[in-house]
Amino acid sequence: MFDFLSTLKVPVVATLHTIPRTPTARQRTILADLVASVDATVVMSEAAATLLTTDYGVDARRVEVIPHGVPDLPLADPAVLKAALGFEGRELILSFGLLGPDKGYELLIDALPAVVAEHPDVCYVIVGATHPDLLEGAGEAYRQGLIARVKALKLGNNVQFVDTFAGRVEMTRWLQAADVVVTPYPDLDQAVSGALSYAMGAGRAIVSTPYAYAADLLADGRGVLVPTASPGDLGAALNQVLGDDELRADLGRKAYEYSRRMVWSKVGAQYRDLFKRVGAAALVAAPLSSLGFTALNA
Repeated sequence: MFDFLSTLKVPVVATLHTIPRTPTARQRTILADLVASVDATVVMSEAAATLLTTDYGVDARRVEVIPHGVPDLPLADPAVLKAALGFEGRELILSFGLLGPDKGYELLIDALPAVVAEHPDVCYVIVGATHPDLLEGAGEAYRQGLIARVKALKLGNNVQFVDTFAGRVEMTRWLQAADVVVTPYPDLDQAVSGALSYAMGAGRAIVSTPYAYAADLLADGRGVLVPTASPGDLGAALNQVLGDDELRADLGRKAYEYSRRMVWSKVGAQYRDLFKRVGAAALVAAPLSSLGFTALNA
């Protein structure tokens, strides 16, 4: 990669999705060298920027915080959309994204019996096709393992898998129908999540494990954080949010208000301005020969 970067004659901007909080020596070196090799580095949260500057020693002037973009959606009443999707009168918990072990769906499935005990009509919907890399190597073994787990816990009436790569329109319908969106990811270093971003943009109440991106974006009452590997805590949090209409509405409103800075029109403008600055700086720094001029002899 670094050999490739060294051949480029144009400005380069890198976007970082994962920044290890306890990096190996090799990870630290590679990340530091990458940041030094590009003209600007984009991260999607203030926490990620702080991690780069404090733990990795990166110059703050080389780091730009630009949030993950989200569609500019209106706030919608879940009850109306649930009826259209066949979940009228039921409480709907949603997770979505490419299916794989990194999503932590086992945690929520294990937490669900305690939720069903208090909310017998609840349905947990997992929307997403199996990750193509996983599909190529192991087929649908992972999905089948989740289905077997659901059957073993007698949750067949409370869990539904939607095996599809949902486009924007379909995903919007699911998001706006959900009472709660859950991102139970096990990797605490995860520095960005499109699913979490989109859930905030739809104004949904969110329950999540405290991976780096969630801990940052869901602070100040914008969501509920629970420990990883704790089905009991996750079940208790879901029961609390599902059982309290006022709390659920407050979580959704705060998430929605925060996400207004994340709508694509604003994010696109930030990238445009960054590219202009980086391009202008590169032009100023470029030697005349690179611009096609020949120096005159005195």
